[in-house]
Amino acid sequence: MNYFVVNVRSGAEQKYLEFISVTYDDAYTLHWLRRTLKVRKAGRTTERKAPIFPGYLFLAADTVKPEDFSRLRKGPGFQRFLESNSNIRPLSDDDERMILHFLSFGSVVSVSRVRFDRNDRIVVVDGPLMGLEGRIEKVDKRKGRARVRLDLYKDSFAVDFGFEVLSKQPSENDAEEPRSERAADTSTTADGER
Repeated sequence: MNYFVVNVRSGAEQKYLEFISVTYDDAYTLHWLRRTLKVRKAGRTTERKAPIFPGYLFLAADTVKPEDFSRLRKGPGFQRFLESNSNIRPLSDDDERMILHFLSFGSVVSVSRVRFDRNDRIVVVDGPLMGLEGRIEKVDKRKGRARVRLDLYKDSFAVDFGFEVLSKQPSENDAEEPRSERAADTSTTADGER
């Protein structure tokens, strides 16, 4: 099984999925990866779902045949396959591993559980951020978000993922964790930048 990327107009993902599902009776397995974020507005906190890769849907298939291409391009908002419509190729092994990592948490990933070590570095206990610690660029404790750098094909995306902080105190072993286990420094300046 391979994974191919269908690029649709950002915001048209749901309509595209519904059209393909109704028109072709679930003949295609398309995944729309989203994340749950807590959003505070006017003193109220709500949860909303946001795409991990806006405008990108992932097609699970052995290959994309000409008839598949012809059908899938009829969906509302369709723009192209990646790498291009004339060069449709599956995800590389690294990109596929990343997609499968997120899919292992379902099509909508929830918040990760984290704690902070005595040097105020984030330590992921479980959730979708697990294994992505080295890609964390910025942490906002107040909002409960970690910005992660994700690559797909030749593009790079900065994506915010939600987290909740566990109240457990750091152990004595935190100072001895290998560097690869540590994540981004969370120190920030007054304007919120590192």
